[in-house]
Amino acid sequence: MNKDHLTLTDTAKLFINDKEFDLPTTVGSEDEVGIDISQLRNKTGAITFDSGYGNTGSCQSSITFIDGEKGILRYRGYPIEELAEKSNFIDVSFLLIFGHLPNKAELERFHFQLTHHSLIHEDMKKFFEGFPPTAHPMGILSAMVSSLSAFYPEAGYDADVELNIVRLLAKLKTIAAFSYKKSIGQPYVYPRNDLSYSADMLNMMFAVPSEPYEVPKVVEEALDLLLILHADHEQNCSTSTVRMVGSSEANLFASISSGICALWGPLHGGANQQVIQMLEKIKNDGGDYKKYINLAKDRESKFKLMGFGHRVYKNFDPRAKILKGSADRVLSEIGVKDPLLDIAKNLEEIALKDEFFIERKLYPNVDFYSGIIYRAMGIPTNMFTVMFALGRLPGWIAQWKEMRETPGARIYRPRQIYTGETKRSFVPLEKR
Repeated sequence: MNKDHLTLTDTAKLFINDKEFDLPTTVGSEDEVGIDISQLRNKTGAITFDSGYGNTGSCQSSITFIDGEKGILRYRGYPIEELAEKSNFIDVSFLLIFGHLPNKAELERFHFQLTHHSLIHEDMKKFFEGFPPTAHPMGILSAMVSSLSAFYPEAGYDADVELNIVRLLAKLKTIAAFSYKKSIGQPYVYPRNDLSYSADMLNMMFAVPSEPYEVPKVVEEALDLLLILHADHEQNCSTSTVRMVGSSEANLFASISSGICALWGPLHGGANQQVIQMLEKIKNDGGDYKKYINLAKDRESKFKLMGFGHRVYKNFDPRAKILKGSADRVLSEIGVKDPLLDIAKNLEEIALKDEFFIERKLYPNVDFYSGIIYRAMGIPTNMFTVMFALGRLPGWIAQWKEMRETPGARIYRPRQIYTGETKRSFVPLEKR
């Protein structure tokens, strides 16, 4: 099988117990090669074993392309660098969900819909009141998104899907901001129709009723950029969760709620929070960042610099390159004085020059810079993952929509290799 000359008629050969089996292959538009094992169990009685699905393609998708070796990220074919420079979050959301960049009329209609569906039902405020003050905003976010299905039930996929997509995109920022206000005991601030998507989110978070507040332009632009860069990232843990739940034909709100729960984990959406926690640890230890650089180099040490390197990107994270410039601009224009941010800049400077990090390709990643920017914007650490969810929402929706519209799509049902006890007889209680 020669990848350079592979066609859809080529096959891979599998040998099991001296028996030979032909498996069809498939090639993606960027020459990604897949071996189709959908009939493997029927043909051979065997299954593949791939812990964590690291080498398993669960679907075919036309939404996002990543080449980790070359540091490439594209949404619907558009390089992330161009979208970050020339587009905005509403534009990118439309692109991901509907497959093309909107024309002027489409964009105006989409923006109008997102603006005029941003209010949530007044009865939902009672749900917020039921959470204790200690409730994490991500727990509130997931529960509230799931509860939207009670207010907007699906009468049928075709009849309701586009309207529910708009509702969810419009209302999630309101729910997110209300979750934050709940956590700090402040009154809720309602959405405004005269603000951009990002500015409205920030206004609902930081404004206080009866007190004037204006969202700084640099902060509004930084948040919009962050949302774009987080909008989709292929078949990661939370996206695969949305697809898996949606494969049962669960409604949009339930499927997205499951993705929020998956994103909550520290190994996924909580990574930028871990960056800040690491910086706090260094500050509390006297701010000696060089000590922790040396610990990171020491194989005997269990310390790991958070926010450096990436599982997918083996060269550099293209999103981090974009965010570095934004981080410098935000810190400069806001003029924030924060010892954690000083430590972060010192770590960054060393990591970009030190041969130990360069050889191992341990460059600062998107989580490193996003944590710094959120911190500078005044967003508390427990809201970092909520902001991540807000950005990832259009990608989740696009993936859910694509799966639901794929002809012959099946409910997800992974196999397993059983390693438990073989058959044995039940032992009555008196004989145990």
